[in-house]
Amino acid sequence: MNGRGLTGAAAPKLLAVSDLHVGFPENRAIVADLRPESAGDWLLVAGDVGEIIGDIEWALRMLSERFAVVVWVPGNHELWTHRKDPVLLRGKPRYRHLVELCRSLGVITPEDPFPVWDGAGGPVTIAPLFVLYDYTFLPAGAATQAAGLARAHEAGVVCADEVMLHPDPYPSREAWCRARVETTARRLAALDPGAPTILVNHFPLVREPTRVLRYPEFALWCGTTATADWHVRFRAAAVVYGHLHIPRTTWHDGVRFEEVSWGYPREWRLRGAAPGPPRQILPDRGRVGC
Repeated sequence: MNGRGLTGAAAPKLLAVSDLHVGFPENRAIVADLRPESAGDWLLVAGDVGEIIGDIEWALRMLSERFAVVVWVPGNHELWTHRKDPVLLRGKPRYRHLVELCRSLGVITPEDPFPVWDGAGGPVTIAPLFVLYDYTFLPAGAATQAAGLARAHEAGVVCADEVMLHPDPYPSREAWCRARVETTARRLAALDPGAPTILVNHFPLVREPTRVLRYPEFALWCGTTATADWHVRFRAAAVVYGHLHIPRTTWHDGVRFEEVSWGYPREWRLRGAAPGPPRQILPDRGRVGC
């Protein structure tokens, strides 16, 4: 992480990162140098490790060998069916393939029992989520999904998911999203009602973080209004997400939201520095950021 190497005596931390995009050599080199400070550090990986199965396996294997526990949720890029990928699975079969890959590496997925962090700031249940988007984050003035998509096409702001993220066997991405929302909400509702959680999802669970997007139409591909109250309803001590490539800390209804993405090299170069170490989620360092 910072060249100091592994310090077994350091207090374990719960850390998080997303949007590693290891298909870019610059990002791949940073991941290759990523190491915990403590032998007990956990790492939450909130999606978009890469697009090619081989790249995803390389990164998650390396991280799982270094961190005590690695928890992964899929981003949209992992779900792409890329013509350069020898694994041409689509939709749900691709997701299930990734889940089995993670299990072979000892990486926890949204399909596994939720682990409990017992370190500083705990105990807290870590809930990795796979919830897609359903085009309900509409741009201003658009009353329907069709109107929102038409506006996005007119503006030339159309996510590559439209041609690369297939919903098979569901009839649409929004239908897959609805199924994931229902399944995930049932699992969360079955948790101990007195137990706090850390909710981890690739996409933001609330609309507010998308308000700062340079191209507001892109919000269509950023989440669903169906999860708008989950941080309160399911007792989140913090929410971890990525996707927006706008790393920051915000607060909603008194709950800390951490956008932990690295993004593409062209983006982090504009910020003047390569991505830093993963974000510390627990122990909480106090209210910082926006």
